[in-house]
Amino acid sequence: MNKEVIKFIRQSYNMTQRDFARIVSCSFSLIALVEVGKRRVTEDLEHKIKMAFDIDDKQLQSITSLISEFSKGIPPFM
Repeated sequence: MNKEVIKFIRQSYNMTQRDFARIVSCSFSLIALVEVGKRRVTEDLEHKIKMAFDIDDKQLQSITSLISEFSKGIPPFM
């Protein structure tokens, strides 16, 4: 799990960083620092996010793939 996945999950639920942190049971500052790349995603944080949002490894891989595709940009119209 990386910062892009966390931000994607949070935004998918239309949550603020504070709301997300409350649901995950961590500090707002941790989520803010992770999203800007100043803190890494620990195993503990990943576990908390997976539990809070009922995400398994297969779903996490799908999210990661989706983000990867989005980051490539939208292909031009032909």
